[in-house]
Amino acid sequence: MNGLSILIPTYNDECRQLVGDLLTQCEELKSVSKGFCFEIIVADDGSTDRSVLATNSTIGTLPNCRFVRRIKNCGRAQIRNFLAGEAAYDSLLFIDSDMTVVRRDFIAAYVDAWNPTHIIYGGYEVPAKDGMGYNLRYRYERSCSEAHTAQRRREHPYSDFHTSNFMIPRSIFLAHPLDTNFRQYGYEDVVYGEQMRREGIVIDHIDNPIGFCTFEDNASFVSKTEEGLSTLCRFREQLEGYSRLMAVVEKLERWHMKGILRTFLRWFLSSFRNNLTGSHPNLTVFNLYKLGYLLKIMR
Repeated sequence: MNGLSILIPTYNDECRQLVGDLLTQCEELKSVSKGFCFEIIVADDGSTDRSVLATNSTIGTLPNCRFVRRIKNCGRAQIRNFLAGEAAYDSLLFIDSDMTVVRRDFIAAYVDAWNPTHIIYGGYEVPAKDGMGYNLRYRYERSCSEAHTAQRRREHPYSDFHTSNFMIPRSIFLAHPLDTNFRQYGYEDVVYGEQMRREGIVIDHIDNPIGFCTFEDNASFVSKTEEGLSTLCRFREQLEGYSRLMAVVEKLERWHMKGILRTFLRWFLSSFRNNLTGSHPNLTVFNLYKLGYLLKIMR
C-alpha cells in the first residue's frame, strides 16, 4: 500500500464530524507508522441544502482533505466512480457520508487487512438508542443486526456486500467501476457484488464496522424503500438470486398465486402506508407493504 485514499460521496448530509474523526485516526496512525500516507476526499453530488454545503465546504481547510462540489447530481454509482478517478493512492476506502466512526482502530484495522488483490468489507452496526421505537428505519436496521456480523456475512460474501464501508485496490475499481445505470436508490452494491463474483475477485469480510446512527423520518424512509423497490423491479434480471423479496415473488408465480395476492394486498397498501409513516410502525406490516408494492409495480 503506497497510501490510503478515503472517499466520501455525499448528498445533503453534513459529514464534517465524520471527516474529523477519520482525520484524527489517520494522523495518529501516521505518527507511529513511518511512510503511511493518506488523503480524504469528499465529493458533493449536487446537494440542495445550503446549510449543509456551508458546513461541508470547510472540510477543504483541513490537512490532507479536499472538498469537491459537483453542481449537477449524477447518481450514487457515478459519484463513486468520479471519486476513484480523483484518488491519488492505490488503496481506496469508500465510506457513506451519513455514517459514524465507532471504533478507535477503524483505519488501522483496514490497513492491517489490506490485500492488493482483494476487496475488504468491514460491515456496519446500529448502536442501541433509547426513545427510537417510533422510527421505522431504526427498528428495521436493529432487527437485522445479527445478519450484519462478519461471521454471517462470510456465509454469502458477494450478496452481503454493501458500498457503505469497503476498501478496494484502485486498479480493481478502475477496471470494474460501478454500473452508472443505477442512478436511484438501491441495489447498485448488490449488482457490484455479483459482478465481482463473476470476475473471480475475492471479497473478504472483517469485523470493522462503521456506525449507522442517523435515521430519516418514517415518511422519507418509506419513500426511499419505494424507490429501492422500483430499482429492484427495473433490474430484476440482473438481481436474480440476490433478492429474498424477488424469490418470494417467483414462488408466487410458480404457485399461480401472484395475481391473487397482488389484488388482495392492493386493498391494504394505503392503510399499511399510514401505519408505517405514523408513530407506531410495525415491521410485519413493513414486509407486507414491500411485497404488495413490488407486486403492484411489476408487469
